[in-house]
Amino acid sequence: MVLIGIDPHKATHTAVAVDKEETALGELTVKADRHQVERLLKWAIDFPERRWAIESANGLGFLLAQQLVAVGEDVVDVPPTLAARVRVLGSGKTQKNDPNDALSPAIAALRAKRLRTVVTENLGGVLRLLADHHHDLGSLRTQAVCRLHALVRCLIPGGTGLRLSAARAAVVLRSVRPTNAVDAERKRMALGFVADIRRLDTEIATSKARIVTAVTASGTSVTELYGVGPVVAAFLIGHSGDIARFANRDHYASYNATAPIEASSGPRVRHRLNPRGNRHLNHAIHLIAIAQIRHPNDGRQYFDRKVAEGKTTKEALRALKRQISNAVYRQLVVDSSR
Repeated sequence: MVLIGIDPHKATHTAVAVDKEETALGELTVKADRHQVERLLKWAIDFPERRWAIESANGLGFLLAQQLVAVGEDVVDVPPTLAARVRVLGSGKTQKNDPNDALSPAIAALRAKRLRTVVTENLGGVLRLLADHHHDLGSLRTQAVCRLHALVRCLIPGGTGLRLSAARAAVVLRSVRPTNAVDAERKRMALGFVADIRRLDTEIATSKARIVTAVTASGTSVTELYGVGPVVAAFLIGHSGDIARFANRDHYASYNATAPIEASSGPRVRHRLNPRGNRHLNHAIHLIAIAQIRHPNDGRQYFDRKVAEGKTTKEALRALKRQISNAVYRQLVVDSSR
């Protein structure tokens, strides 16, 4: 088996082929254009038993990875951190250049046992796109509201309420009578933000409707969990990807950062909060946990039981999030077996 590592860039892709002894067999740099796959396959014809190892197959290497999979090639995704680790350990220094960057994912794929196999995008890819777009729209709306608040405070003593809608802001601004050119410009800018909020409200509503349709079409059972609505389900399905890539629920919990990190030293055994992992998944699970502790259900009972055992509210919330992660993993496994 020959491993072909690829270091993808916006303008070019560099490929390096290695055998099982990590000996470089060939190197090629192709221009990133509509002929990129054709050129790579023509070069790789001398390696009939091959596997492509693309660094960041969900990032700059996404399109190339999908194109290779579409023509029946075996492709794995090598995380950039793993490729960087291989590069440093192999040379004792970074040696940062495209051929070395392409060699690193090839060696990583040769030695690593649990790299993600790239597959053709399915409905999960659609849900991830929709969920991320919905999140971006919400961020833009929050930004517009914050800037509107800042302008209103300069026009009205004390500003207005914390929850500022477009309709409420329009009413407030109608009562403002600028006394100078600066205040007049502030009012014009504020009215511009009101228009932005109205537009974003419409786009958010449309985005949510599309998510509801896509989640319904997926037939997922994740929405059976208490606190999981269409938007949260889209994040869970879209960012979990192929659930088969996780060996068990513990591996999944480590990926979504609900599993703590061991920080033991000597005889002292302790764990700390995991700040890494997929933050979109972690946030979705956090939203589920908050919804569960606000209403009577099994999650609230579990939370209360942990508090009664002497846990702080934060510790109890983290414990609940881990249980929710396990439940989400179980439902995703059920969905994948259908």
